[in-house]
Amino acid sequence: MHSHSHHHGPSGTRAFAAVTLINLAYTILEAGYGFMTNSLALLSDALHNLGDVLGLGLAWGAAVLARRAPTARHTYGWRRATLLSPLANALLLVGFSGALGWEAIRRFNAPPEIPALPVMLVAALGIAVNLGAAWLVRDGHDHDLNRRGAFLHLMADAAVSLAAVLAGAGMWFTGWAWLDPAIALLIGAVVAIGAFGLLRESFNAAMDAVPRGVDRAEVEALLRAQPGVEAIHHLHIWSLGAGEIAMTAHIVRPDDRDHDVFIDRLNRELDQRFGINHPTLQVEHGRACEHDRHDRAPHGAGGHDHDHDHDDHHGHGHGHGHERGDEDHRHTHGHGHGHSHGH
Repeated sequence: MHSHSHHHGPSGTRAFAAVTLINLAYTILEAGYGFMTNSLALLSDALHNLGDVLGLGLAWGAAVLARRAPTARHTYGWRRATLLSPLANALLLVGFSGALGWEAIRRFNAPPEIPALPVMLVAALGIAVNLGAAWLVRDGHDHDLNRRGAFLHLMADAAVSLAAVLAGAGMWFTGWAWLDPAIALLIGAVVAIGAFGLLRESFNAAMDAVPRGVDRAEVEALLRAQPGVEAIHHLHIWSLGAGEIAMTAHIVRPDDRDHDVFIDRLNRELDQRFGINHPTLQVEHGRACEHDRHDRAPHGAGGHDHDHDHDDHHGHGHGHGHERGDEDHRHTHGHGHGHSHGH
């Protein structure tokens, strides 16, 4: 038994709130100057920032929902909201990038004259705003998809604002009006590329794919290497939300005299090596367990790898690692039982 921490507490929601409000204020300012100067570079960046404000708002809401305690109906709580938020965020960015690209192409035929100095000043302010906001959500973004989406967006925003500064400088020194739609088109491409990666990863998480950074083969190898284990089947690994990974597996282990010690040791190792902090392990004593061969829970051709004998005696045990409520510690327990019956 050991403790682990999660990154969706009050400080996380405050960071999302601050970042959302800061970006909303800057978006309004940038859009106003964009309309005043007729600069597509500023308007496109403002539209990009508006998409991020909406996405950050979703991330903020998801972080708040993730703090809700489990209930009888939502037994894991609302942690998966942090997986759905990046998916919506990515879809918004893909749509906005398409709109930016279309308008930029349309303007290439007759680019308007743009006052360069206001473009440079407003875009430079955007660099400072976005870097500061990214600093607020920097902690935990490596393993929290919700924070990672927000962090990547803010860093991309800073790069986009830098491009707008360079466009303003270019127009100022050369008088090339086409730099405005060209930078807007570049912004659209940057947004689309970043959004596609986030869309793919968030879609995989929503579809219960094995989380990024966890190698299913290595997990299976660890389970197979445990003393007394003869076979592993029905191994599933998926994300519950920010920093929480669940796993289920059936383990064939006939000799389970050290059942509780085995379960506790394996739970600790899964958490330490792979960050799997919600494991559920079903330990089967023999090869006569018919309950997992039915078609109502198919697992594919590789779902199980052991034969089932029709013996008259069989037993099985279950071990679970779980978290209760919003506590910062995990309880592990195991129980086993055997029974016999005649046919």
